[in-house]
Amino acid sequence: MALSPIKTCVLGVGLAGLTFHVPFVLALPELFTLTAVLERNPQTPGGKVQQRFGVTTKIHRTVEEVANDPEVELVIVGTPNDTHYPFAKAALEAGKHVLVDKPVTETVKEANELAAIAKAKGLVLYGYQNRRWDSDHLALKRLLSLPSSSPLSLGNLLEFESHYDRYRAGIRSSWKDSAGAVYDLGSHLLDQALKLFGRPAQITAFIQNIRGVTKPEVDDIFTIYLHYNPGTPFSNQFTVLLRSHILSVKSPQLRYAVRGTKGMFTKYGLDTQEDQLKAMPSVSSILEPNYGQEPESIYGIVENIGDDGVTITKTTWPSEAPGQYIGLFKNLAGVIRNNEEIEVKWAETTQVIEMIELAYQSSAAGRTLEVPKL
Repeated sequence: MALSPIKTCVLGVGLAGLTFHVPFVLALPELFTLTAVLERNPQTPGGKVQQRFGVTTKIHRTVEEVANDPEVELVIVGTPNDTHYPFAKAALEAGKHVLVDKPVTETVKEANELAAIAKAKGLVLYGYQNRRWDSDHLALKRLLSLPSSSPLSLGNLLEFESHYDRYRAGIRSSWKDSAGAVYDLGSHLLDQALKLFGRPAQITAFIQNIRGVTKPEVDDIFTIYLHYNPGTPFSNQFTVLLRSHILSVKSPQLRYAVRGTKGMFTKYGLDTQEDQLKAMPSVSSILEPNYGQEPESIYGIVENIGDDGVTITKTTWPSEAPGQYIGLFKNLAGVIRNNEEIEVKWAETTQVIEMIELAYQSSAAGRTLEVPKL
């Protein structure tokens, strides 16, 4: 017998809610029902969801109303960072499953407290690390999975460089301008790196406000190094470099530069899903074949060294699998309804917050810090 769709409330109808959450809830009616949204000051009777998608749903004005709504089973938190912890806590204490946008909390202490509440109540607590389903990241994972015998293998990795750069001289009228780049974009880069390579031995970070257009303590660029000892995960020493620069004049921007003992992978350009989600006329576009497909012009390039140690062979590495944020939502529904294995474990998202805290400490102290062993 088919299970009933999960009755869902999305908190927030800004960029996160209208671009990354509501469209997928609506595109998967067999898995979810958009029961309500949190919109504090709707300008029309149907609010922003009706304006954008032509859908009528309940509008709650406060988190207390959401918590007290007996229909709501799942709460998706897509509000400013400093509300993630209190809003998720209120939903969990009301007996509702929770999907929390990144960064899941501002501190490890808060993340651990939410985990304890979810465990005590037998609820699903899921971190929204959607960039694991980016087309460029899926292409990278496919490359790194090649056996060492493959002529395209990079060999043992020596350095992994991952960027989210952009050029933005001014500020937007958005709460994100006060959140800081490390919590905003660093959450994605750290999550991808930690999932690929595990926990590092040390961390070094350089975090700055280079434009001077917001409060001095609000960072807009960062460079974070994760240092891995021999044997974890490669026989050699290995370094991860994660970077975001707000004044990067480049098109397309560098995404990956991965150096190995047998080759190098270079990739420019970003996953197309965000732009598609902002522009699509209907949520049904998510289910169309061209959704999430990268243009060939930004496919990656693999360069391999020949047996002579001199000749370099270049090969285009296509992003064969489209970006598919929908995979996260399908997994979330499977975890809630069928007790499937969770793909974004809360301990993993908590580790991201731990690395962010250590990065700020490293930058402030001006030195490399040891990462505590688990």
